[in-house]
Amino acid sequence: MASQMANIPALKELQGQIQTRMNKTVDDFRASLVGVRTGRASVHMLDAIRVDYYGSEMPVNQLATVSTPEATLIVVSPFDPTVVPMIEKAIRNSGQGFNPMHDGKVIRIPIPPMTEERRKEAVKQLASVLEDHKTSIRNIRRDGNDTIKKATKDKLISADDEKRAMEETQAMTDTEIKRVEDLFKAKEKEVLSL
Repeated sequence: MASQMANIPALKELQGQIQTRMNKTVDDFRASLVGVRTGRASVHMLDAIRVDYYGSEMPVNQLATVSTPEATLIVVSPFDPTVVPMIEKAIRNSGQGFNPMHDGKVIRIPIPPMTEERRKEAVKQLASVLEDHKTSIRNIRRDGNDTIKKATKDKLISADDEKRAMEETQAMTDTEIKRVEDLFKAKEKEVLSL
């Protein structure tokens, strides 16, 4: 859709800022989806787990190579064998229901099939994350609209420009909310399929 705001450089810049912020929110939601358990092993299942490494919280993938040699197994190969117990403890205490085992060098994490109850709980958790991101997108819209209203009040733009700018901001909002909802539906289908 050709932008009517292009006539006014300040509005065009504002529109770009709004779009950038909304895109970041969508990307953040997409990143949240990657770590969700689906019953199939994924290296991203460990992305949210932090290991207490000599007083610093470090992600597992910065302390080890993470791989999935088969659909129901994650293998963690630490760069330094002395961190094996720390990584194992962090994985065990992550609340994801993993039962890691190690031989002193490599940690193996079998991924048990998800129960129906666990699948529904994962979808419920995802729905909550979805709502948070939709709220973020709406807050970005509100901030943009506030800036547009201020520009009108300060006589920088006309009432017609204000109306057009707000309509375009709403159109962007609707598009980005649909994007996160579509991502959610695809992940929900993946989680619930056996």
